[in-house]
Amino acid sequence: MSKVVIIGAGFVGSTTAYALMLSGTTQEIVLIDKNNDKAHGEAMDLSHGASFVKPVHIYAGEYEDCKNADIIIIAAGAPQETGQTRMDLMEINKRVMKEIINNILEHNTEAIIIVATNPVDIMSYMAWKFSNLPHSRVIGSGTVLDTSRFRHLLSARCNIDPRNIHAYVIGEHGDSEVPLWSTANVAGIPLTTFCESCINVCTSQKREGIIQKVRESAYEIIGQKGATYYAIALALRRIIESILRDEHSVLTVSTLIEGSYGVKDIYLSVPCVLGSDGVEKIIPFELNDEEIRSFIRSADVVKSSLPLEFRKTFARHS
Repeated sequence: MSKVVIIGAGFVGSTTAYALMLSGTTQEIVLIDKNNDKAHGEAMDLSHGASFVKPVHIYAGEYEDCKNADIIIIAAGAPQETGQTRMDLMEINKRVMKEIINNILEHNTEAIIIVATNPVDIMSYMAWKFSNLPHSRVIGSGTVLDTSRFRHLLSARCNIDPRNIHAYVIGEHGDSEVPLWSTANVAGIPLTTFCESCINVCTSQKREGIIQKVRESAYEIIGQKGATYYAIALALRRIIESILRDEHSVLTVSTLIEGSYGVKDIYLSVPCVLGSDGVEKIIPFELNDEEIRSFIRSADVVKSSLPLEFRKTFARHS
């Protein structure tokens, strides 16, 4: 039996509960929200579909229901509005995060915490600092969704199933994120080699267009429908699956960087092995010189946006 608690029953939290319910990943889902009626309404609506899915108990709860949870998802916080960057949310959500972490730790110090609140790298770093838990058990959703967006766009361009495209986005979940072209491949064939036999050759201009679409997707969706929640819910479900099933899958979650390319003491997304203990290790990843510079710039962007009390001195890449 496994238990997942979702704090925040808004678009992301409730949709994540729905994705978990459909997948049969866990047997118990608890929704916690400061608006208790909202949590109860979402839990009731989901529970009415119980006869169509594998057995699962879904209910609205309080922080004491965090007890015995295997995974606690933090999806609470001010939503990102049209024209607002993820960094604009930082000060508001900092206060929210500290309160949530304190409430969790009163009832559970053993769960793995997954942060989905934006700006996710900063919020994950704060959650780790506030909790004093091992960093392997405080994880940000990071660029798992951005990586999926990257693969989707490459899939459309190459006319290949996205499940056969292996490409990653690392760094900040935000405007400074770094798509890794140098290691992108189609079924093991380097993308540059694959492109040689493809009608739609990816010129540098076309590559830049793909990068822009990856970075601007969230803003476009928010502008058109007000919020993003379907794809991030699926990304969270995938992270949870890897942990609960001890899959050792490689996903680009946000985790503590402790020296990669001269960057340390900050949360950023890199390819990580996820298992029952959370982040088990970071996969050594090969970057070209431009990707290294971009990764360092991304780290600087995140560091410069941290509240003063959290800022540390980076060991710079030589």
